[in-house]
Amino acid sequence: MTYRLHYAPDNASLVIRLALEEIGASYATVLVDRATRAHKSSAYLGLNPAGLIPALETPEGVLFETGAILLWLADRHGQGAPAPHAPDRGDFLKWLFYLANTVHPTLRMSFYPEQYLDHSAGPLCAAAQARFAGQLDILDTRAAPWFGAGRPSLLDPYLACLMRWRALYPVHDPGYDPRRWPRLYTMLDRIEHSPATRAAIAAEGLGPHPFTAPVYADPPEGSAL
Repeated sequence: MTYRLHYAPDNASLVIRLALEEIGASYATVLVDRATRAHKSSAYLGLNPAGLIPALETPEGVLFETGAILLWLADRHGQGAPAPHAPDRGDFLKWLFYLANTVHPTLRMSFYPEQYLDHSAGPLCAAAQARFAGQLDILDTRAAPWFGAGRPSLLDPYLACLMRWRALYPVHDPGYDPRRWPRLYTMLDRIEHSPATRAAIAAEGLGPHPFTAPVYADPPEGSAL
């Protein structure tokens, strides 16, 4: 089974690339050039009507929305999440949806406050950054077992990318230090050395330490979504 991942460097497609690499799935990539707004083209909107990256072509149709793709891949390949009838399935799902529905949108508000307010976007950006920190507090305490070495899952790459982007976008923030969340930082360090991350580094120019000491992607065909 071969997939086609529509991606841009250091966009949310990075989460899916890491997941595909982690489960060992065969896939090809198609660059969505954000410099020419290809993600808003009629061709791409035919794949993802929201005009967001990523989109994943599968033999059963096109998928979009990062959390949905992760869950579909985990179930299809039997990796990265508890099986549908496993006792801890519900606990996994609540944290997956927390990342997708709460943490990720909060980060987007700090990147693109002008999309949420017509004026006074600055205070929204600061408020979103503070809210994001509080959400990491929750994850570092209440969800910590999911991010331990003994319980790897597809939650790991999702949160790792979110924490990477918080450090880099919209501008590098020297006041943000992921070591404030020791359990999550341990996860960042662990997956940074995984074969999946090494492959993503080579493909998207993420630098040697994309999660613990991130630098901007090279080539920079986009910014995080």
